[in-house]
Amino acid sequence: MNLLEAMRIYILAVERGSISGAARDANIGQPAASERIERLEKYLGCRLLLRNARTFRCTPEGEIFYARSRKILAAAEQAVAEVRSDGHTLRGTIRIGAPHCLGEVLLPSALGFVREAYPQLDIDLALNDRIVELSTEGIDISFRQGPVGDGTFHAHPLGHVKRLLVASSDYLAQHAPIAEPSDLVDHAFIRIKSMFGTDHLPLVDASAKRDNVAIRTTITTNHWKAMYQMIRDGLGIGVVEAFACVDAIASGELVPLLPQHSVPSQELHLLIRAQRPIPTRVRTVAEIMKQCVPELLATLTVNHADQESHP
Repeated sequence: MNLLEAMRIYILAVERGSISGAARDANIGQPAASERIERLEKYLGCRLLLRNARTFRCTPEGEIFYARSRKILAAAEQAVAEVRSDGHTLRGTIRIGAPHCLGEVLLPSALGFVREAYPQLDIDLALNDRIVELSTEGIDISFRQGPVGDGTFHAHPLGHVKRLLVASSDYLAQHAPIAEPSDLVDHAFIRIKSMFGTDHLPLVDASAKRDNVAIRTTITTNHWKAMYQMIRDGLGIGVVEAFACVDAIASGELVPLLPQHSVPSQELHLLIRAQRPIPTRVRTVAEIMKQCVPELLATLTVNHADQESHP
């Protein structure tokens, strides 16, 4: 029995919550994954998982073995990475999690730097707007927009994501003007379900005074791209990340509303799964991201400022 391989399958099963999920990640069939876990239990002389028809849970021995196995595999991967070839080639797979908008618009450029530097490193990008626990979902690096919260991770600040209240030029041509925050309630507001859970929009004026302004939500969706397209099509107004709408603003297709007010920006953090030692590939990719993501955000912010001053 290949003990390290069996440990890897077991770790994947615990983190994915199913043997079928572990099999998919390991690119083997489910019967083969089940067999390796069973052989591992026989080798250890104890049960690691208590199974029923739909799910399973770790035994006390299984929890101990999971924690120890993760450390052993991380150490083995780091040892291999540091001595293989010239010591500068990263191999294997790194799993990165991010919100949909950030992952679809900004991260491709950042990942391009990673691929250019380490072409033999495989990247698995998982996009999800809900908060995920890195350890249970097998994420090595995650980008979290908004409050960091609690969890078993190391957090590194990357800056702030600017958000803009916008409408299409066609929409503004056909509806009443928006001159004051109180005018917003008379317009159809389109938003993502997880954003602004109440019918109030937080706005900050030039004196840094914050106020919650009434809005009238008419359409909600669970994906930023659908919201963005409906705003561009003139179905209503809404809030979009600045980096996602910079081109549409430059062309005049979208227009920022209430220039004397701003929607509060959101903190952006890079999260690294808490483990010791941290694999070389994770540390290396994290360092690239910590350098290039703030630069990308700053570039788009500068571009937007230039567009506002040069209509």
